[in-house]
Amino acid sequence: MSEPAEPTPPTPAVDTVSPSAPVAPASPPAPTSPDLAGSEVSIRIDDDRTSMHAEGIRRAFLDHLRYTIAKDDRHATPHDRFLALSLTARDRLTERWIRTQEAYRADDAKRVYYLSAEFLLGRALRNNLFNLGILEQSEAIIRGLGLSLSDVLEQERDAGLGNGGLGRLAACYLDSMATLSIPGYGYGIRYEFGIFDQVIRNGAQIERPEEWLRMGNPWEIPRPEYTQHVHFYGGTEFYRDSDGQERVRWVNTTSVLGVPYDTPIAGFG
Repeated sequence: MSEPAEPTPPTPAVDTVSPSAPVAPASPPAPTSPDLAGSEVSIRIDDDRTSMHAEGIRRAFLDHLRYTIAKDDRHATPHDRFLALSLTARDRLTERWIRTQEAYRADDAKRVYYLSAEFLLGRALRNNLFNLGILEQSEAIIRGLGLSLSDVLEQERDAGLGNGGLGRLAACYLDSMATLSIPGYGYGIRYEFGIFDQVIRNGAQIERPEEWLRMGNPWEIPRPEYTQHVHFYGGTEFYRDSDGQERVRWVNTTSVLGVPYDTPIAGFG
């Protein structure tokens, strides 16, 4: 179970479906200030983006509802509340994620790079709340607003990035690396329409696009500055370079722009 509301829970590790990590403290180091006698007094500052206490989480949830989604609680839809709670959890992951990356760079840590065509991650909200140690606080906060956490959790669609054992195994590796504080990255394909949705009509299987991104995905972070040209089709031809060496080049391709996205993966505890 998660930690009680008052003590700050253990800091979770974070990996990513490109970047990743175990994690550093939830809040920046406490600043100091001289008291009247001239000695230094430690001051702990929790803001609404990093606080692990129930009141800070409640304020963060309502803040995202109002200023990120532009709704007040009376007029918010169940999906609006799912987004607000997800962004509240993501803020707390992000603080740890950035500090983890700083620690890796400082230590020049070796990384694991896991390449897979699929990552069957499943729904992320409950898992992230649990791994952060704030599931019980979140449930109490949502209940205090007259809502049910289970109804909020049901608004999330499964990420359409895998459909079988290969994708589930890849996702489990990311979870394990994060929990064990092993620096790791997963690289996969962001399927805009998922693998496929299957329906049975007149005894036959019918496939159709899985529109899992139709309502957005609060967990992914776009990185347009790393956009790459991805080539398809075409053919190869031989040529000689300036030194007379025979080379092969790929020509007459069709090119699309691939925009990478990061998704943080939280390890337990």
